[in-house]
Amino acid sequence: MDHHSGFEKLCEALEGSGALLVVLDNKKRLNAMTIGWAQTGVIWGRSVMTVLVRPSRYTHELLEGARYFSVCVPALGAWKKELAFCGSKSGREYDKLRACALNTTDGSKPGIKLIEGAALSYECELLSKAEMPSSALPEEIRKKYYPAGDSHTLYFGEVIRVC
Repeated sequence: MDHHSGFEKLCEALEGSGALLVVLDNKKRLNAMTIGWAQTGVIWGRSVMTVLVRPSRYTHELLEGARYFSVCVPALGAWKKELAFCGSKSGREYDKLRACALNTTDGSKPGIKLIEGAALSYECELLSKAEMPSSALPEEIRKKYYPAGDSHTLYFGEVIRVC
């Protein structure tokens, strides 16, 4: 599938209940976290997906030790309970995939895990990251999304496969 295929499905999910960011780090710890923000496009002449993760999240810790991540998009209206659970519970305390009865399958490279039954999955190889200081944002965005100053880290992943 073309790297830009499924953009509408991705946007529908992100504007709705979300999608699952799946990370397997170099210690073989696996976690899924619900995301509502991501972007795709071309950076550095490559197809790139950017995901935003707060440093307080367990997924942030895993991304720091990972080479890959995936973003698994549910069919429209699917996984509502699972997305709510994975967005409100920490992988430090729960095996969220087991608790939600979500099964994984291997991606195209060792270290990539996908959620079975996803309508669309993006497999990404980490390229870079950047801290996003909330002080650089307009005041109305800071007040709404960062009242405690807990801004995100942006993780840039080259899209290596969309399926």
